[in-house]
Amino acid sequence: MKYTRLTKEQLEELHPEFIRFLASQQIDKNEWDTIKAEKPEVAEQELDVFSDLIWEAVVDKAEWLEHYSKNHIFVFKLGREEMESIVIHAHAAHVDFMSEGGLQWLNENIFSDEVKVSRGKKAFGEDRNAEVFALIEQGTILSDGTLYRQLEDMF
Repeated sequence: MKYTRLTKEQLEELHPEFIRFLASQQIDKNEWDTIKAEKPEVAEQELDVFSDLIWEAVVDKAEWLEHYSKNHIFVFKLGREEMESIVIHAHAAHVDFMSEGGLQWLNENIFSDEVKVSRGKKAFGEDRNAEVFALIEQGTILSDGTLYRQLEDMF
């Protein structure tokens, strides 16, 4: 596998797509039930192939990512060749960006000495999608880019 298997919840959410995937391989429900019962290793392989197809499509289309921790916010703009980042770091120990209060504090203090904002760029290596997926595995989430654009406008 290039990526990881989708979770049970993700697979349930993508049930219609999985049915179409099986149909494209000329596997109907009865045959799928037989495969699961008699050849579980083949069923596992089918789930892995489907998961890779889904993840490949998701990371290939990804344009924006965000990652929140107690004192940091990382936002990313993903191009085809490189990614740009804006990193916000709160020096105040009491701030928690994982809470609504932390984000409110940031809104009120973004231009204070207690907040450091930095920007960066990084070219992707040979496999952009693998690098994007690695960020997702580390807790980064897909976003619509609103926060990145707001920060970009501010700075």
